[in-house]
Amino acid sequence: MEKRLTRTDYLFALMFIFMLVCILGAFFYGLRLGQTKSDQKYDKILHADQAVTPAIGAYDQQVLVSYYHTIFLPFREFQNKWFELMSQIEMGNATVDASAVLKELYKIADEKYGILKSKNMPDTSPLLVQSHQGYLKSLKLFADSLNSYQAKANGQSHAQLIDAIQKDPYFLEAKTQALTAQKNYFDSILAWDGTLDPDIEYFDPNNNANLDQWRAMNLNVKNVYITAKLLKNKAFSPFYPQDLTIRIDEFIASGQAKKLNVNDVNQTMELLLSTNAVRTGDFVKGKSKWYTNENLPQLPFFSDVN
Repeated sequence: MEKRLTRTDYLFALMFIFMLVCILGAFFYGLRLGQTKSDQKYDKILHADQAVTPAIGAYDQQVLVSYYHTIFLPFREFQNKWFELMSQIEMGNATVDASAVLKELYKIADEKYGILKSKNMPDTSPLLVQSHQGYLKSLKLFADSLNSYQAKANGQSHAQLIDAIQKDPYFLEAKTQALTAQKNYFDSILAWDGTLDPDIEYFDPNNNANLDQWRAMNLNVKNVYITAKLLKNKAFSPFYPQDLTIRIDEFIASGQAKKLNVNDVNQTMELLLSTNAVRTGDFVKGKSKWYTNENLPQLPFFSDVN
């Protein structure tokens, strides 16, 4: 006689089927989740590669030269005036009208801001877009701060005024924005160099280079390193980054670094800056001796003393 299944047997069978369904469901759900995460991972990698790879022509020489004349040069004209006129106040000559000097600087900053605001850089050149925005922010901060200081400029000594300006957070941020914009521009020059020489050995400027590492860098890598360090040190200066670059090369080659037991580039920079050993035009004067085989775009500040 055939034995009938009991209620308990049916219950175990149903539980087994239910567990089997759950296991299969969990398997396929995990498989699908893994595929989704994998797709997201590789999608991020793909887009990251697209973000760091410049579009063809994004930083070609024509774009760099156009940026120089339309964006960089107007800001440079303000920068030159800033150091020229602020030095008049700093010298402490009683005949200098500090309020009038700040008013003139305000007018120049406001004028250059208007010029830069009317310009645009292509989205295909993000480093230049960022540089443009940085210079705009810098000029706006300079203009607003200079305007606010005009009325109180003659109510204190020249030394007190200079000290207040040097410590003012808005002036400090204006300089930081300018230094950031400068680094972005030199990053774009290095990107241009990379299209000519794909074997360039880059150096992370967040690290401190020793003298051997510095010697191994090409000129544009050195300039980017300098712009990064000037930004980190908040060193808003009248000279170009390449002027400091050549002074470091000369300092090392002369044996002074070894004589003074200077072991890295940061120490060299600090020594040169603290002794005011860098001047605008140093690079142009020594370019033919030091950098005849280097790739440089045809930008005026690499060939003219100004």
